[in-house]
Amino acid sequence: MSENTKDKSEQSTTVSSPEPKPLSEKDIKINNDLKNRLRKYIKKLDETNTSITKEESEKIEADTFRQLYKPKLDADAESYRTIPKFYYKLPRNDDTLSQKLREETRAQFLQKKSKELLDNCELKQLWSLLEKSNGSYSTANNDELVIDYFQFKKIRDEAGPKYRPYFTAEVFGRLQAAEGGVGRVRAVSLFNYVMRRVWLQQTRIGLSLYDVTGQGYLTEHDLESYIAELVPSLAALDGLDSSFTSFYVCTAARKFLFFLDPLRIGRVRIRDVLSCSFLDDLLELREEDLPMELQEQNWFSAASALRVYGQYLNLDRDHNGMLSINELAGYGSGTLTRAFLQRVFQQCLTYDGEMDYKTYLDLVLALENRKQPAALAYLFRVLDINSVGYLDAFTLNYFFKAIQEQMIAHGAEPVNFEDVKDEIFDMVRPEHPARITLKDLVRSGHGHTAVSILLELHGFWAYENREALAAAGDHNS
Repeated sequence: MSENTKDKSEQSTTVSSPEPKPLSEKDIKINNDLKNRLRKYIKKLDETNTSITKEESEKIEADTFRQLYKPKLDADAESYRTIPKFYYKLPRNDDTLSQKLREETRAQFLQKKSKELLDNCELKQLWSLLEKSNGSYSTANNDELVIDYFQFKKIRDEAGPKYRPYFTAEVFGRLQAAEGGVGRVRAVSLFNYVMRRVWLQQTRIGLSLYDVTGQGYLTEHDLESYIAELVPSLAALDGLDSSFTSFYVCTAARKFLFFLDPLRIGRVRIRDVLSCSFLDDLLELREEDLPMELQEQNWFSAASALRVYGQYLNLDRDHNGMLSINELAGYGSGTLTRAFLQRVFQQCLTYDGEMDYKTYLDLVLALENRKQPAALAYLFRVLDINSVGYLDAFTLNYFFKAIQEQMIAHGAEPVNFEDVKDEIFDMVRPEHPARITLKDLVRSGHGHTAVSILLELHGFWAYENREALAAAGDHNS
């Protein structure tokens, strides 16, 4: 290869290649070394007799390749040694010393985090500082005390380092944005934020004490242990019979698992427990004089738990502690179709063809919360008879036939399936014209109505008479 040919080749390569990214000094050094080695290899080829064999040529090429890339490989190997360790294997069950060390370390860590939180005296001191902040009073908010950012920083400096995590610019920005972006925040809003954050941190530490593995998850057993120890502090549960406590704990824990464990792996993340409203509903039972109306609406109340468990006992006609498909047919208004019930028993965990209390709780939670994505996912899995991830006309017809059979049994005139099918597709408006997915049901906002039409006569009747029911509701109001 001549020098002119080489120059032209290098020029054409430079023109056609994209603009190189900036390299570090280490990469530049390695590239220069590679270029020098490549030039030596080309010079060696020019000096070598062109009559060398193919095997010799391949050997020279392989040797040169190893020499060219060896520095780069060495550099990579060196960088691998600096990667921080991000996975720590849990100790074995028989490794008692490691387990004890891990438990003690976690206990010390949680204790340290607990000491970093503000106690009641420090919260009172914070409120005192807010009142003395020389803030103005807003007539728009019933003469409530409001402070600007300069006063906000002044309070932070006076309070001390323990308060600093609650007095950041981001906190002030979010609070004032929530109040209309006027450059000021209400003192009570700031104080409530600090109290809420302290409560969340306290609750997280409390939940972490039940996280045996320290991985940020709670199993069903962990949740039940947490709720069982919490029950004595809930004033609204004072009259709960001790023999019913275990069933109450099971009922309460099941709601967390049903909604926060969509993949059914048997555990929930602590951060999900804190971010949902279930824990607030549970701790609401600390109030002694909680109105009965609120208790009936709260899944965790004694009234709600007794209602659900009482229904289960009433359905269990043979008193064996389990429900058969015939016994479950009496659930609610007794209009769940046979096709739907058969699919429930096929899809869910059963024991010798009968359903236990935990499986029954999942069904109740799905039927009573049909607007929630987790409930729709449960019902969709039941309706998806072919396990293909969508509902087509054949699937809809399979379940609606059972609705028509119930209508005939009650002396009602059956409805044309094609009309119902078209209404369901118009209601859901799926991305595919002939297939309804779970995503379509959730996105449409009418998924609860669509599934109700297919699984029980009562749901179909409510949909068919929706205008009359709405008119009657307006008349009564």
